[in-house]
Amino acid sequence: MVVFNSTILATTQAQQEELETGQHLLAWNVPPSELVHIPAHWLVYPEPEASLHYLLGLLYTGFFFMSTIGNGLVIWVFSTSKSLKTASNMFVVNLAFCDFFMMLKTPLFIYNSFHRGYATGHVGCQIFAFIGSLSGIGAGMANACIAYDRYSTISNPLEGKLTRTKALVMILFVWAYTIPWGILPLFEIWGRFVPEGFLTSCSFDYLKDTFDNHMFVAVIFTFSYVIPMSLIIYFYSQIVKHVVNHEKALKEQAKKMNVESLRSNQNLQSQSTEIRIAKVAVTICFLFVASWTPYAVMAMIGAFGDQALLTPGVTMIPACACKFVACLDPYVYALSHPRYRMELQKKLPWLAIKESDGSDAQSTTTTVVTTPSETTQAAS
Repeated sequence: MVVFNSTILATTQAQQEELETGQHLLAWNVPPSELVHIPAHWLVYPEPEASLHYLLGLLYTGFFFMSTIGNGLVIWVFSTSKSLKTASNMFVVNLAFCDFFMMLKTPLFIYNSFHRGYATGHVGCQIFAFIGSLSGIGAGMANACIAYDRYSTISNPLEGKLTRTKALVMILFVWAYTIPWGILPLFEIWGRFVPEGFLTSCSFDYLKDTFDNHMFVAVIFTFSYVIPMSLIIYFYSQIVKHVVNHEKALKEQAKKMNVESLRSNQNLQSQSTEIRIAKVAVTICFLFVASWTPYAVMAMIGAFGDQALLTPGVTMIPACACKFVACLDPYVYALSHPRYRMELQKKLPWLAIKESDGSDAQSTTTTVVTTPSETTQAAS
């Protein structure tokens, strides 16, 4: 009799849990046929308020227009201006393409947000995550290539300048390196793409508690974040070290010759331009670090840490940061890249951009010592 009553009680509790779960899922606007694709972690939280969905939808609408216009201009100007068609700028165009490609998925997010959930379904989720995977990892490796180009040119100005063929080979390598990390989870060969946060965006599954999935998260963390980040930090640290040592040597030589400086006015102006270009590259790489580090940390917490820390609202913050950097990159160039500004001024004079080409600069000093920072053409 006791056993019978226990059985009835267990059955009743199970039915009640099933009813509550069904009501909870209904509140998330998730069709029953789609439940298999959604990590249960997100469904234990209450549905986000409609105003949060609408706010994110409006935010992503702004991201979409900022990025497509800005990166579209960078791709157009750098690809059609003869003075900007250099091997080094091929990496700039590749980075702009990655940022432009990333924002092509935002209409899916906007549609989901204004429908308050998983409106585009499994297919839309896979498209969203696949584009995000390719563009995100591609942007990381593109930044690493830019850092290598700066380092190679400054450390070895006579022989370090890249040819267009070598730059093209490096870009092809970037995409050969990137594509597998989109293909493997897309076809669920290793890992998978699933909804996250408010179920309006998708990424690789960092929540599934299996050895294979933990291994996938660790490997993609290494290849998509650690490797490009390490390359960027190494190359730029070497540039700083090289420039500091060279400037120190110049000052010592000038002191021995009892002169104030070994540079001419013209070379000082050239150096100023080079410094501006270097600042652009450093700024963009800093933006990459600042935007992708939160997402990388979140993935590692999901796979190896306390998943209770990852609420739907918290998860959307790193996702927004990744999109924001794709909007900022082209405007960093617009504000700081002198030759880009000059070409933009020629093509779109109604923007009222004022940039001098410095052609009237005159040299007033005859003693000149050429330095790597003066001869580099890394971003010309």
